[in-house]
Formats: sequence, C-alpha cells, structure tokens
Amino acid sequence: MYNPSDVGKKGSIFGLPYNLEESSLVLLPVHLDVTVSYGQGTSKAPDLILEESSQLDLSLFSIGQPWLLKMAMYDRIVVASQNEIHRGRAYNVIQALEAGREPEKDQLAFVNEFCEKTHEKVEEISSSFLSLNKMVAVIGGDHSSPLGLMKALAKNNEFGILQVDAHMDLRSAYEGFTYSHASIMHNALKEGNITSLTQVGIRDFCEEEEHFIKQSEKPIHVFYDEQLFLNRLSGILWKDQVDKIIDTLPANVYISFDVDGLDPSLCPKTGTPVAGGMQFNDAVYLIEQVVRSGRKIIGFDVCETGNDSWDANVAARIIYRIAVMTGTSQGLLQFKN
Repeated sequence: MYNPSDVGKKGSIFGLPYNLEESSLVLLPVHLDVTVSYGQGTSKAPDLILEESSQLDLSLFSIGQPWLLKMAMYDRIVVASQNEIHRGRAYNVIQALEAGREPEKDQLAFVNEFCEKTHEKVEEISSSFLSLNKMVAVIGGDHSSPLGLMKALAKNNEFGILQVDAHMDLRSAYEGFTYSHASIMHNALKEGNITSLTQVGIRDFCEEEEHFIKQSEKPIHVFYDEQLFLNRLSGILWKDQVDKIIDTLPANVYISFDVDGLDPSLCPKTGTPVAGGMQFNDAVYLIEQVVRSGRKIIGFDVCETGNDSWDANVAARIIYRIAVMTGTSQGLLQFKN
C-alpha cells in the first residue's frame, strides 16, 4: 500500500515505511564528536539527517523504483550527555597542547577509554545485523564513528576502502587520542582483511601521513584534489579519471564518505571544511561507476555532517544515493539501462 509519491513519514529514514526487522539495510546513527579538533556539532547530525530525509523525493534517474530497498535507522548508540562530558575532557587536552603544556593523563585516558567502548558497541551491533544477512551503514558523527563497523565487516570479508575526503586521516593517535577522527584510516588499515585504501579529493595532509603512505605494506592510492583539477584543465574527462580510481579497487568495496570531501558550499558546517572539493554530481557519478564496474559495496559510512539543516539535507541525499548503489551492487535493485 506504500505510495512513494505521498508525503514522507516523519521519524522514519527517507519517510520509508519499513522497520528494522524487515529491512535489508540498517543505518546506525553514531552521535559522536568527542575528538574533533576544529568545529563541533557533528554529533547532532544523525538526528538532523533523519528529520531532513523524509522530504526527499525518492525517484532516481538511473535506478527503477529505488524505494523498494527496505531500510531503517537503528536507535541512538551514543548517549548525548556522555558525548558532551568526554568532549569537554578532550577539549581540555587540546587546549593544553595548543598552549604548549602537557595535558592531564587521566583526562586523556578517560577519552580514549570512552571512544574504545563506543567502537566496541558499534562493532557488536553491526555484527548482530550482519549475522542476519543485513547490510549495515554508519551515519556519523565525526569520522572516527565507523571503526566498529569496519572491524565487524573485516571479520568475514576481504575488502578495500574507497574514501572520499579532504583529509587523509592517517595520523597516529592525533593529539594523543587513539581513536581520533584524524586517525580513522590509520586504525582501519590495522585490520588484516582490509587490503587497500583509495583516497579521493585529498587537499589537507601532513608530512607524517605522507611518510605513512610510503612505508605502508598495504597499497594506498591517493587522488589529490589539486591533481584532479589540473587534469580537467588538461582536458582529461572526469569519466576517465573515475576509471583510473576504480582500477585501484578490489572486488569488495567499503565506501567511507566524509562530507568535507565535497565543495564546502554543500556542507559548510562540517567539522573541518577545506576549500576545493568535489561537486555533488561528481561524487554520485563516482559511486555509481563503482557499481557499474561489477564491484560490490559491502558497507559504507557518511560522516562529519554539520549541525545545520542544509548540511543535513545534502548528507541525506548522499546517504540515499550510496544506500541505493549498495543495494544495486548486491542485486536488490537494478539500473534502468
């Protein structure tokens, strides 16, 4: 009886009528921004995304009846008060470092312990849904949010990560935080079944990260934003650049999408905005071509959305596109042509 042309149901992701039990894809909201080092507020993004998502029109140019992919959002994983308490502790650590002082060790230990327990909880919940043959995605929160999902997937799958991002996120325990948002890929690559990393849109990075790439035993392919721009000036089509990006990916792909990989006009309230970046349709085309290439998307995350309705609106559309492409890659939906 569901009519996708009707008004979307409030309180349900994309206004869809599905519950967790019947859904093929479960979205885990992780309200976490404890270790952010610049703008705050990404912990509030999952709620805003849920609210904005119900007003999306669901038809797509390339996919027939995408609303047939059953998906639902899980309950809150991180308690807001706990996030704020540990965010305050992390802020004290960061202030001490910026002032040239040694931070209090107990403050740092509390933050690291809280983040570790949060990732363990995300891993546990992800594993429970994966055991039911459901697809799982994480909606952040800062970019440390999906580590538990990556770990859960890596238990039984070999895969490479396709990361859309302004930053490499390859620092080791940035600012002393083992699970910093700036360390997510450094931590993910410790998992044996995560075999490679492909980064697209990078335009803010440090010497430590460049050194890490050179020393890495696993292949890390970086497509810098500036080089992608210069290639276009030289007449190289985005289609041809995307083909080269996809050539670096294995059969199974996890997509990690930090919205600061986009032009900041699309998500200006993101945690760490950087000038430059991809346009919306550039990103959509990249993700669709991954699926058209025959690769399977086994999971994804969308993180670093700012506490703002416009940011949430754009992020909801990115989430919907990746979700639909994930379902298509697993045979649940089909391309029109």
